[in-house]
Amino acid sequence: MYRFGVRPWERYPKVAAADVAAVLDGAAEGRGRPLGRALDLGCGRGIYTRELARRGWEAVGVDAVPQAVEEARDRDPAATATYVVGDVTRLRGLGVGPVDLFLDVGCFQGLDAADREAMGREVTAVARPGSTLLMMAFGVTRWRSLIGGVSRQDVAEAFPAWDVRSVSEVDLKGLHWPMNRSSPRWYRLDHTGRAPG
Repeated sequence: MYRFGVRPWERYPKVAAADVAAVLDGAAEGRGRPLGRALDLGCGRGIYTRELARRGWEAVGVDAVPQAVEEARDRDPAATATYVVGDVTRLRGLGVGPVDLFLDVGCFQGLDAADREAMGREVTAVARPGSTLLMMAFGVTRWRSLIGGVSRQDVAEAFPAWDVRSVSEVDLKGLHWPMNRSSPRWYRLDHTGRAPG
C-alpha cells in the first residue's frame, strides 16, 4: 500500500488530534522528566513517533515495512526520533529497550492469534516494570476479515503480565469508513512487573 501511496490510516491523527492528545497527555501524567523511552509499534511513516518526541519522550518507531521507515526518516530531517526496520513479534533483537511507554495505533489488531501472543511476549520482554501500553484497536465487527479487530479478552490474553486499566471508545467525529464502522477503542495497560503465566 505504501508503494501505491494508499494510506487511509493516516487520516486518523488529522481528524482525531484532540483524542490522541488526551490519551498521550494521560500517559505522561505523574511522570518526572525526562519522560523516558517510548516505542511506537507499527510506526508507519512516523506520525505518532514524531509526536511522542515533540512531547519529550525518547521516541523510537519500529515497522516491518522498509519503505515506511525510510519515509519516516525523510519526514524527520532533524532526527527528533529513531526509526528501526523490524518485526513487533521480535523486538528483543532490535535493541529498542528498556521501554517506558508503548504506543500501538492499529498494529496489534491486524495480527493473527499467534503473532498477537508473540507481540505480547516481546513487548513484555523489553518493558520496564511500571511501563504503560496505549493501544488503539478496532473491535470485533462484521468487517473483521477486511480490517482486523480484537476484543478486550484478546488484548488481555496477549499481555498476561499487564493490567488492563481502562478501555474507552474512540471519538468517531470526522472519521470515515472503515474507522466509523469498526468500534475502535483505546486500551491502557500497565505492566505489573510480574512474570507472565
